[in-house]
Amino acid sequence: MQITDSTVALITGAASGLGEATARRLLDAGARVLLVDLPGGRGQELAEDLGERAAFAAADVRDPEQVGAAMAAATAMGQLRIVVNCAGVATPGRILSRRGVLDLDAYRTVVEINLIGTFNVLRLAAEAMATNEPDDDGTGSHGDRGVIVMTASVAAYDGQIGQAAYASSKAGVVGLTLTAARDLADKAIRVMTIAPGVFETPMMAGLGEDVKSSLEALVPHPSRLGRPEEYASLVAHIVDNPLLNGEVIRLDGALRMPPR
Repeated sequence: MQITDSTVALITGAASGLGEATARRLLDAGARVLLVDLPGGRGQELAEDLGERAAFAAADVRDPEQVGAAMAAATAMGQLRIVVNCAGVATPGRILSRRGVLDLDAYRTVVEINLIGTFNVLRLAAEAMATNEPDDDGTGSHGDRGVIVMTASVAAYDGQIGQAAYASSKAGVVGLTLTAARDLADKAIRVMTIAPGVFETPMMAGLGEDVKSSLEALVPHPSRLGRPEEYASLVAHIVDNPLLNGEVIRLDGALRMPPR
C-alpha cells in the first residue's frame, strides 16, 4: 500500500512503547495518525507534540462505542487505511500457587483486553475500511482497501510459568490472524500479526537491570532487548508489501523462551 497525504493510520496503545514508535514511523512516512489510548495518560500531549497531522482519541479497546467513535474520528481525518493494535496488558499469575487458584476475573480481564479488545478493533476497522476504494498497488491490479496489524507475543508459543492468561490471550490473536485475513480478503483488507520477543517497553520498565540482562542473554542474536523502532519498521514494511497477508511474524532475534 502506498501512503499518501490522505492516508490515516489508527494505532491503539499509542501513548507509549510499540504504539508510540509506530505512530512516529507512519507519520514520518506521510500518514496522518490517530493515537488511541486510555484517558489520563500522555496520549493528548503526545499528539500535540507530533503536530497537526496527529490527533488523540481516548478509548478502551473493549468498548464498542468508544472504539467506534475513534474510528469515526479517524475517517474524519482522511481515508482510514492502516490500523495497528498495540494495546495490551501482561498481568502475571500462576494457575495454582501458594496464594491459591488464579482469580477468574484476573484471567478474564487479560483476555478481554488482549484478545476481545483486539477483535473489537479489528471488526470495526474492517467496517470502516470496506468503503474505501482500493489503492493502486503499482502492478495494474487492484490494491488494498486497508491493512490491519495485530500484536501477539512469543508467549503465544513459549508461554512461561505465570503467563497462563497472557499466553492464551496472545495465542488467540495468533489463531485469529489467518481466518480474519480470509474473511476480509474479498474486501481487499489484509490482516497480519507481529509476535514480538522481549522489547524495551513500559512493561519492562519495572524490571531490574539483572533481570533485563538475563533476558538479553536468552536472545541468540542480537543479544539485547528489541527496540520499539524495530517493531515500527516491520509495521511499515507490512503496509508496503502487498503479498504479506494472513501470517504471524516473530520479531525476536531467534528467542525461544524457557519455562521460567
